[in-house]
Amino acid sequence: MKRRHKRISFIFLGLLGLGIAAYLVASAFRQNLVFFFSPTQVAAKEAPTNRTFRVGGLVENGTLKRDNDGLTVRFAVTDTAASVPVVYKGILPDLFKEGRGCVAQGRIGADGVFHAEQVLAKHDENYMPPEAGQAIDKAKAQQAAKTVVEN
Repeated sequence: MKRRHKRISFIFLGLLGLGIAAYLVASAFRQNLVFFFSPTQVAAKEAPTNRTFRVGGLVENGTLKRDNDGLTVRFAVTDTAASVPVVYKGILPDLFKEGRGCVAQGRIGADGVFHAEQVLAKHDENYMPPEAGQAIDKAKAQQAAKTVVEN
């Protein structure tokens, strides 16, 4: 092989290796990307049914129930406009309570119940995840607009 052909084949193999590496990085990034949806968006079926995502808002008062096994917990997350039933099997954070902010990560089932793999609770009285706070503010603004239009 001529020197020129060796150089061209080396460049081609290098570009091919870079392309494969870029593809692997992009596919790993795509698999680990988790989006946030509000309960209103989940109720409107804007959330994906076959991918993991996060839903956040306030734990609705009166919905926190524990099953007999001691690990399974059922509750609803609300943004004051809509609520999503959530089932979580595991140990909840100590600060998890009704009426407080939380973010749950998991998948929505065919029955409309969100099956959480992870539940995060706010860590003090002033904190709420930014996405959850924005979703609640947006839902309150929509309810206020509906009330003004109805009157």
